[in-house]
Amino acid sequence: MSNFVFVIDTSKRPLNPVHPGLARLLLTQRKAAVFRHFPFTIILKTASAEITQPIQLKIDPGSKTTGIALLSNDAVIWGAELTHRGQAIKDSLASRRAIRPEVLNAY
Repeated sequence: MSNFVFVIDTSKRPLNPVHPGLARLLLTQRKAAVFRHFPFTIILKTASAEITQPIQLKIDPGSKTTGIALLSNDAVIWGAELTHRGQAIKDSLASRRAIRPEVLNAY
């Protein structure tokens, strides 16, 4: 899976993602600044009239994890896994229930 850096222009509109090497070059030449660390996004310091390509969002829902991917021309730009807390919550409640003292018929 490829790793790309998100780019926004001076008015915070999204542009096409770039390769990390180009993003590093823009940062060292002070043509861009870091806007956000996760997902890593840079903001350009000069205006750009670049035409953006469409990006598709693909979601693969699952019972324990959900896969999320951004695609541009069948190339993966960004991917992530979202882990659900459902099983962790169930295990936590079960462990609390096991610790609880059993109440006998006291009445």
